[in-house]
Amino acid sequence: MSTLNIKKAYRADHVGSLLRPERLKEARKQFSEGDITKEALTQIENEEISRVIEKQKSLGIEAVTDGELRRSWWHFDFLEGLTGVEGYWSGEGIAFKGKNTKSRAIKVTGKLGFDDHPMLEDFRFVAEQAGGHTAKFTIPSPSMLHFRGEIDPAVYPDEEVFFDDLAKAYKKALKAFYDAGCRYLQLDDTSWAYLCSEEQKEQLKNKGLDPDHLIQKYLETLNKAVADRPEDLKITMHICRGNFRSTWISSGGYEPVAKEIFGKLNIDAFFLEYDSDRAGDFRPLRHVDRDDLTIVLGLITSKHGNLENKDEIKKRVEEATQYVPLEQLALSPQCGFASTEEGNLLSEEEQWKKLQHVVEIAQDIWS
Repeated sequence: MSTLNIKKAYRADHVGSLLRPERLKEARKQFSEGDITKEALTQIENEEISRVIEKQKSLGIEAVTDGELRRSWWHFDFLEGLTGVEGYWSGEGIAFKGKNTKSRAIKVTGKLGFDDHPMLEDFRFVAEQAGGHTAKFTIPSPSMLHFRGEIDPAVYPDEEVFFDDLAKAYKKALKAFYDAGCRYLQLDDTSWAYLCSEEQKEQLKNKGLDPDHLIQKYLETLNKAVADRPEDLKITMHICRGNFRSTWISSGGYEPVAKEIFGKLNIDAFFLEYDSDRAGDFRPLRHVDRDDLTIVLGLITSKHGNLENKDEIKKRVEEATQYVPLEQLALSPQCGFASTEEGNLLSEEEQWKKLQHVVEIAQDIWS
């Protein structure tokens, strides 16, 4: 098998998370209240994941996910499974425009590591259900532990040691997923978009953090984590400006980080939010100087159910070819449909129509 086939661009792709089915929400509630066992909940999760994988296949999606149906959060569930990380309830949650998440937070209380993470078994189930399709799995980027976590200075008085251990933990994670059969792993990362926002950068400065320093440390840590990975392991990154109950956090085009991420980050593709003016124009894509880097344009919104005009989407893809050749482009929603278990404000039927819309437009463009 050639490297080109191994790391092929899926012209119609999706970020990963799907709306939690009502049956699953009810089962979670019953489990939390002690009315059903963990085994009963897992069985319902398995059945619903099998169903949504089959639906993705029927729509023409080649790389299928479990919709993150076993998770409450797109990031905390995975990060809490790392050695040395704990989750806890505190504060007012993460502030979006007009809404706040539940008050979940994470902290680093011990030396970081990656051992027998429960999501390895989650991936194995996806792979089993995927059959002849590609089993894609999503985890948060290592940057998110530093960006969202509270780090005990008694454990890590030296920042360099923290970032080095973080990179090593993720390198172990990548190997573990690969050994479990994963060949398509996506790193989800909101920090890069926040580093494009003047408002968010001011907030970081008020916390005593230097945004320019973070850009370099996150880039360095990511590259250490993915270095020397197997040739047939496709690694992508999704960059987003926040996605909770159809709201958002940050605004700003990719220009402040474009030269760094497109020119220096050693991954195979970027999923870029481009469904609103908050993401800016395509001009930052001029920094894409590798012919083996795929740019997945997130031109279809996951925040509402209205379908975009196909001709307008095709026109925007054509605009992007001013900076990146068509053969290096692909199409997707700008984000998942449920970054947290609450989900965005659209129906499951509207969700599937959105993904079908992506497939149909991609077929028109690249067939």
